[in-house]
Amino acid sequence: MKKTAVYIALLLAAAWLAAPASAEEARLLRQPTVSENHIAFVYANDIWVVTRSGGDARRITTHVGSENGPLFSPDGKYIAFSGQYDGNTDVFVVPAEGGEPRRLTYHPGTDSVRAWSPDGSEVVFASARDSVPVGFARLWTISLKGGMPEALPMPMANKGVYSPDGERMAYVPLIEAFSAWRHYRGGRTTEIWLLDMDGYDMEKVPRDNSNDTDPMWIGDSVYFLSDRNHTMNLFAYDTGSKQVKQLTFHDDYDIKSARAGDGAIVYEQAGYLHLFDPGAAKSSQVSVEIRGDLPGRRVHMARVSNTIKSASLSPTGKRAVIEARGELFTVPAEKGDARNLTQSSGVNDRYPAWSPDGARIAWFSDQGGEYGLMIGGQKGIEPAQRIELKDPSFYYSPVWSPDSSKILYADDGLNLYYVDVETEKVIKIDKDTYDHPMRSLDHVWGPDSQWVAYSKRLSNHLHAVFAYSLEEGKSYQLTDGLTDALSPTFDTSGKYLYFLASTNFALNTGWLDMTSYERPFTYGVYLMVLNADDPSPLLPESDEEEVKKEEEGAAEKDKASPEEKDKTQNEAKDEDKGPKVKIDFKGLDQRILGLD
Repeated sequence: MKKTAVYIALLLAAAWLAAPASAEEARLLRQPTVSENHIAFVYANDIWVVTRSGGDARRITTHVGSENGPLFSPDGKYIAFSGQYDGNTDVFVVPAEGGEPRRLTYHPGTDSVRAWSPDGSEVVFASARDSVPVGFARLWTISLKGGMPEALPMPMANKGVYSPDGERMAYVPLIEAFSAWRHYRGGRTTEIWLLDMDGYDMEKVPRDNSNDTDPMWIGDSVYFLSDRNHTMNLFAYDTGSKQVKQLTFHDDYDIKSARAGDGAIVYEQAGYLHLFDPGAAKSSQVSVEIRGDLPGRRVHMARVSNTIKSASLSPTGKRAVIEARGELFTVPAEKGDARNLTQSSGVNDRYPAWSPDGARIAWFSDQGGEYGLMIGGQKGIEPAQRIELKDPSFYYSPVWSPDSSKILYADDGLNLYYVDVETEKVIKIDKDTYDHPMRSLDHVWGPDSQWVAYSKRLSNHLHAVFAYSLEEGKSYQLTDGLTDALSPTFDTSGKYLYFLASTNFALNTGWLDMTSYERPFTYGVYLMVLNADDPSPLLPESDEEEVKKEEEGAAEKDKASPEEKDKTQNEAKDEDKGPKVKIDFKGLDQRILGLD
């Protein structure tokens, strides 16, 4: 029996050793290129090759620097690419089956591979090497044997590809303005020009201010990417009929890059590779598996002190909670150790906020795929409470109410919410008017946890300060909108609301308009007296000798009516409960004071 058991164990061990390592379909495959039998692409800053039918990919480069822009030669024997082997980004060529890359360019600027000559004797690359003092790209050629690069005749060009006979070139004159601004329609949209390399006659691919890029020439047609129908898809321009036709119809994610080779087109969409057959006008996804030593995917220790994103102090300041590298840590001011509260490898935990009672910490986490609001103990021992948020988005700036019962937060859609921690009910307070790179809702709680103050853009693009009543479920505009008012903050008594305001900011509201640049402006500090019965804190003061009249005071107190006595007692009880915010909106604009 013992021998049989040992034999079975040996068979299982042998089977385990013989089994291939597990692999899954890879994603984030970038910048593909295609030859007769293979597809090359970039993954983890290295170049990999896989057969057209997919399967296991083989790594061609392993350098710690970035290798990008691979491009098969017309005969499929070589791959040209831009690499950082010697610290700078230059043009290299490597055999398609692998080997030692050979450097072709030596300029200190960036050289980006764009195309091959039809006969495969030269590599076309983009470089700003001779455009000074303002750098703009031109196309250059370098012989496969090396030597000095030669500039192509176009005065400005970022991408370009020869026609099959080499007599014309389809090229993009300008660099794309943005890689992730979908449906951009500003002054830097890109177009494709067709240039006769002999007579320099020029023809433009028809468009209506769309972003057209990545030209590819197959036969008499120029294939290219365009977002003219919103999502970036593959199109073809027939140079004979002068007609443009859409070929792919992705409506979720843009096609990010495309290359043609040996009668086919390979493109990257949603992180996957797709192979398009121009004859059949159909595309199919190529399944790729990655097996390799990928240091970035190994479990490893990492120093996080230089990747701190946000932090929050505990109520007493004895500890702070810090977000770093997607984890949350609490660290002591003086004594004790740092604690990792989340220990959530592969999860992004963001924007921690310590509750005023000191017991809990709130943060946003994408555990499970979408961000939700997490609430956990300050020691990280018990499992955290997760509050699911509707309409998945990115969320920012959680702020606890002073009584630690509610949390304010904003989202990527410019909305402002608060959530009741106990009931998990989410209430929308307001929505900002315009998107802007500088988020400025500046939401804060009143000291009684019944009011919220925030700033919001008006239709004139200036900010105004608003206050929201939880009891009424209603917002009130507190400033007139003739100044740019920001950063509201209640004082601890609840009597005053401080804020910043600028009376000369108006010319800076159009941040996308260059006429708003370099306009000087200043902000001042202001406060508003919220309750009409409270005196101005800036009234003149004078030291005077007071005469105590205890008997007279006692007599006046005895004369007070029962109602007045009850009112005095109730006010004393309210003061014992803590500060109470009362806002008299009538005449509020007359109770705004500028501070020196």
